[in-house]
Amino acid sequence: MTIIQQATFCKKDFKIHQREYLYRGFIGVEKLSLNHHLFNKTTESPMLNRELIHRPEAAGVLIYDPQKQTIALIEQFRIGAIEDDISPWQLEIIAGVLDGDESPEICVRREALEESGCQINELQHLFSFYPSAGACDELFHLYTAQADLPVEGGIFGVENEGENIKLHIIHFQDIPNLFTNGRLRNAPIIMALQWLQNAITIKSV
Repeated sequence: MTIIQQATFCKKDFKIHQREYLYRGFIGVEKLSLNHHLFNKTTESPMLNRELIHRPEAAGVLIYDPQKQTIALIEQFRIGAIEDDISPWQLEIIAGVLDGDESPEICVRREALEESGCQINELQHLFSFYPSAGACDELFHLYTAQADLPVEGGIFGVENEGENIKLHIIHFQDIPNLFTNGRLRNAPIIMALQWLQNAITIKSV
């Protein structure tokens, strides 16, 4: 069994021949022509034409209260889920894009206040990952943090940014049901809740 400790190829192993922006806005769309090294071959790939979506770095945090054994999740309308069979109002962890040159840690603390009114304690970094590397360059930083959560949720968000966010306070015992009722539809919430379930199991052993 091989343990992969480093990538087979790196940045010097591909060549961009042409690139042009098709759209610039909050996101950008760029068209690239490139080729790259191939596994187990001495030849290069044929010329490839790809569209690349540029999106700012983002960060999210799963906030939980070990005393009350509750977690904070939010629900909001998402254009990317407009064709979802259940609902475009997605259940998520608190998250947002980095504002200017702010760090991921500052971002999640700001978003926690805006989207839940919660002041979080020390952050624990879980993963940094590309949610959709096949087409998008967004890098997502995932954290967990403890906080003194309220008993009930509420409505939050920055109104002039078009945010209308519902905060849900959910008990640890209800987490397994979230994995079977079809409401978990994005990677950060699934990864964070799996981490929490594992952490709870380890502590109870």
